[in-house]
Amino acid sequence: MIKIIFTLFLGILVSANSFSQEKLIWHTDVNEALEIAIKENKKVMFFFTGSDWCGWCIKLQKEVFNTQDFAKWSNDIVLVELDFPKRTPQKEKLKVQNRQLQSMFKVRGYPTVHFVSPEKKPDGNLNLNNLGKTGYVRGGAKKWLEVANSIISKAV
Repeated sequence: MIKIIFTLFLGILVSANSFSQEKLIWHTDVNEALEIAIKENKKVMFFFTGSDWCGWCIKLQKEVFNTQDFAKWSNDIVLVELDFPKRTPQKEKLKVQNRQLQSMFKVRGYPTVHFVSPEKKPDGNLNLNNLGKTGYVRGGAKKWLEVANSIISKAV
């Protein structure tokens, strides 16, 4: 009987915790994400990943991106996932977009995270002011967020 009550209590606790977790919005359409960032005056975080094969990418997601600390922190950032999977199918348009950004930012390894500040010029052109980059940082969410904040604070 005690085991049943304990199991029920644990189930309720886990359910309540998962409901309280904020749902992150990861954009895959860069143009849409940039429009949102400009409209809301936010920075953009480009996460270059190999979601189904890159161990360090998976580790970064698990230790940092899937935490409450990151969810709270990311409220002021537009998140963009630029994925380069080996087994997961992807639409050709998305592959082309991701390769273009990989080339533009000279990404050679994964995970790579670039922070940019998008700016619409009077002539209608878009400028991506590169603030800096990082990757996997040992020490969990707290350490990774320290690095990210130091990159973003340079823009202020």
